[in-house]
Amino acid sequence: MITASGIESLTGVGHAFFTRDGGVSEGHFASLNCGFGSGDERKRVTENRRRAMRSLGRTDGDLVTVHQVHSATAVGVERPWAPGQAPVADAMATRTPGIALGVLSADCAPVLLADAIAGVIGAAHGGWRGLRAGVLEATLQTMIGLGAEVGAIAAAVGPCIQRGSYEVGPEFHAEFLTDDSGNGDFFVADDASGRFRFDLAGYAVRRLKDAGCGTVQCVEGDTFADEARFFSYRRNARQGISDYGRNLSAIVLGG
Repeated sequence: MITASGIESLTGVGHAFFTRDGGVSEGHFASLNCGFGSGDERKRVTENRRRAMRSLGRTDGDLVTVHQVHSATAVGVERPWAPGQAPVADAMATRTPGIALGVLSADCAPVLLADAIAGVIGAAHGGWRGLRAGVLEATLQTMIGLGAEVGAIAAAVGPCIQRGSYEVGPEFHAEFLTDDSGNGDFFVADDASGRFRFDLAGYAVRRLKDAGCGTVQCVEGDTFADEARFFSYRRNARQGISDYGRNLSAIVLGG
């Protein structure tokens, strides 16, 4: 379990970027796989989520996750939804104490946010598609709608695939430059292959800062390179493994 100092210092907010340690799953899903969308046994995922929530002083019934599709959709949460009723979205915000907002990832950037003064928290799933489409800005706007002030929001970008591990093609690079020539800051060229290395976390940090977020922190950890601590979609795909576990990140008021 990893925490971000900027959020950890906030009164009344609990959070964690969980590693893959401490669960009951086996094989490719060992051990704290929290994704029902994987091919893991449901009872094992349920137990893993229960263990994660217990470490935050909550029950598994307090955890809410959405059906993530790499969108820019953020939803407000008033109460946990029934099993199988999760909305299609990639971010959430709430002002209800005791609700744990959870993000599942396996290379994408999990982002946790909090305005402790207003008592509003948020969580976002930051893949490159969602980030580019504005999922972080949508999360901030949803939080503002619940009473948060953007300049008072502390955000933390959690462990994700890092630039040294994230190889992309020239068309990917070109699309980002079309959006903003300043996005060139997030790419390093590999002259030998004609490809690039992309800084996903850095891009997320820039989007948050440009949106006026009060403080932004980046938590170290390369999900692709660190097989002992993190699940990774890209790593498993490179190894010829079709399925993969999901890392959980969560934030809760009253933690």
